[in-house]
Amino acid sequence: MAPSPHSGATDCGRKLEYPERTHACTGRTCQLHAEIPLAGNRTKDLLAAKQQCYQLLHCAALFINMNGEKTEMTARQDVMLLSSAAVLLVLCVQHLHGSALPAVSSYEFSAYRMQQYNLARQKHGCHGAIVVAEARSADEPLLTRRCVIMKVQDFTVEKYFEALRQNAAAVLILLPQNISSVPHETVKSFMVTENEALQKETLIPLYVVPEDEQLLYMYEEVKQAAASRTSSIFVRVLRSMVTATAFQILVSNNNAIKAITDNTIVTLEGVLPGTGEDAPTIVITAHYDSYGLAPWLSYGADSNGSGVTILLELARLFQKLYSSSSTRPQYNLMFSLTGGGKYNFLGTKRWIEENLDHAESSLLHDSVAFVLCLDTVAKGDELYVHVSRPPKPDTPLHSFIQQLEEVVSFRFPWVKVGLVHKKINLVESTVAWEHERYSLRRILGFTLSHVEDPKSELRGSILDTMSQVDSRKLKRNGIIIAEALARYMYNLSDKGSPKDVQVFKGHLDFQDSRMSSLMSFLTSVPRAAQLLHKEPSQILLVNSLEHEFKSYLQQVHRHTFRQDKRDPDITFYDQMNQPIVMYRVKPAAFDLFLGGCITAYLGIAYYSIQETGLSGNRLH
Repeated sequence: MAPSPHSGATDCGRKLEYPERTHACTGRTCQLHAEIPLAGNRTKDLLAAKQQCYQLLHCAALFINMNGEKTEMTARQDVMLLSSAAVLLVLCVQHLHGSALPAVSSYEFSAYRMQQYNLARQKHGCHGAIVVAEARSADEPLLTRRCVIMKVQDFTVEKYFEALRQNAAAVLILLPQNISSVPHETVKSFMVTENEALQKETLIPLYVVPEDEQLLYMYEEVKQAAASRTSSIFVRVLRSMVTATAFQILVSNNNAIKAITDNTIVTLEGVLPGTGEDAPTIVITAHYDSYGLAPWLSYGADSNGSGVTILLELARLFQKLYSSSSTRPQYNLMFSLTGGGKYNFLGTKRWIEENLDHAESSLLHDSVAFVLCLDTVAKGDELYVHVSRPPKPDTPLHSFIQQLEEVVSFRFPWVKVGLVHKKINLVESTVAWEHERYSLRRILGFTLSHVEDPKSELRGSILDTMSQVDSRKLKRNGIIIAEALARYMYNLSDKGSPKDVQVFKGHLDFQDSRMSSLMSFLTSVPRAAQLLHKEPSQILLVNSLEHEFKSYLQQVHRHTFRQDKRDPDITFYDQMNQPIVMYRVKPAAFDLFLGGCITAYLGIAYYSIQETGLSGNRLH
């Protein structure tokens, strides 16, 4: 049973510091706590004071050990020895409290729970939310029924699955405010662990919270406690009695986690009509939702804000070419932004079904040259063409890939273009790339990405922020795609045009400021699919994307797909963000120790007075 926030002790028998200052987990901060400032730079001062206090404790331990060994000392020497030990212990307490953080006995903060959803009858993510446990470092040997506190560098495959193996009560990850300062190897290791965690289901709650001074102080405290395990038993007990501050983590929301089946997915489409009545169609598409360990922290800069940015810039530039009859090609150019891309490309599936099975007339019914899918294109010096079957010669896809290779070889020779062939496994209920949704309906398609492996950790992470995007490579990849499309649609190779011809330059050049603004806008709010149809900021983002389409394209349509509640394709769950209270607690033996120190001090003072009086009488 969870302890009351107002009670004087927690379930582990530890006493709350300043119990009169605790308050219930109400989702807001009381006036008393609002007046208490955060620690600021005093965290380091406190930790330094703790180290000095530990040295004083070593001295006290030596004094007491000496008292046990030298039994021949006189009574006066015993008094002096005990006085010195008592003074040292009192100095520890005074030195510690003089350097401590502001006295915040409870600290409330918002944390974000790990993904939880059911897709294709398989469960993913964590199914627990309630936490009542003592905080411990991941370096501790015993983690059972403890809340494991980790930084980004601690969240490795080994440590995470060790916490699961020991049945830890919860895992709390502290996310740095400035992700660009995290080393590349640490980011990669975190993403790998994140990807592994998302593939499985667990009952252990996992929360992610942005760092602040109070949380960093707690992390350093539990880290030091783990490091002190190597000290002698006597010193460890003495430290625990005098200086130890433990932390109790409490998620007090006792409401059951509820399934959410009334999800909607929005897909946008727009067209630039070509010349001629039976002009073939080229479809350019990208999914705009994001994915990561926690939905509220998934900003998806590279995956797939980069694909959306290039698509919107292609729409702007080709609109200028299509606006004049002299430069309008003999191809219809259809643009599509799809939702639910991170969840088996459900938005793409429903949009294809809408166009092929229900619409009386659609460009997808007519001759489709190919479908170009953009996915994760803001990094690296590689561009992989992912296909479901190798393109045959004299097909539109084969011709476009040739144009793509020509543009790269003459303008960007250091970029590697590779063809990755992956067959669609009809036994599997999920697809790896967006083009596979078209291939299943016998529409020729492919995906361009700097990622070779469809299961790569780069395709979904809470660390995928603007700091992970290379704006120069994003623009370069956009130029490569635009030039290859122009060469194919205008058939420049057969017309004898120079191989290094540039179509997109001058007023048709990619605008750095616009691309930067688009990326900043897309990453300004998390774009997880479960948020896009409910939260005001996310709804505004989708409306803004629709406005962009209407600014440059014709026949813009917004398709809103609702799930069948009786048999939903995907089921999300609530309680994705939770208020958490961190309590500072003291050992139950602390009061006994403090009372013993006071008794010893009074006893020594009384004994000294008595000895002084006897000595005076003798002299008299």
